[in-house]
Amino acid sequence: MKIDIGLDEEARAAVVTRLERVLADTYTLYLLTHSFHWNVTGPKFNDLHAMFMGQYTEMWAAVDEVAERIRALGAFAPGSYGAFARLTSIESPEDVPEALEMVRQLVLGHEALIRTARGALVTAEEARDQVTADLLTQRLQVHEKTAWMLRSLLA
Repeated sequence: MKIDIGLDEEARAAVVTRLERVLADTYTLYLLTHSFHWNVTGPKFNDLHAMFMGQYTEMWAAVDEVAERIRALGAFAPGSYGAFARLTSIESPEDVPEALEMVRQLVLGHEALIRTARGALVTAEEARDQVTADLLTQRLQVHEKTAWMLRSLLA
């Protein structure tokens, strides 16, 4: 059935292309954070273990919101490791770093996701897609705050 929500097909496609990258970055950062939650060690174990759990739990819900927005715009959401690997801007280590290196890598991941979301926000605003713009603004707020909190641990 044709979609008639006030956004033409070209605008929706442009927004979807950007949202796919936001989804891939969010899922990649979710997975990285969850892995660090499992594998953190050292004197800050309790604090970091709990902090990482809160962060990956929040991102798990966000993955669903972003994917459902892609679906509402008439596209299928990417959902494989291969697709996410092609679309993400976040690098994942193969090894298990020390606790503070985990924190540093998560800062870099959140900052990469922030840049991806900002680009998507510009596209959503150009398309006059207020719903996507609102979603992205909320995601930016979460990731900027999280990056700040993680950076504070490194000071």
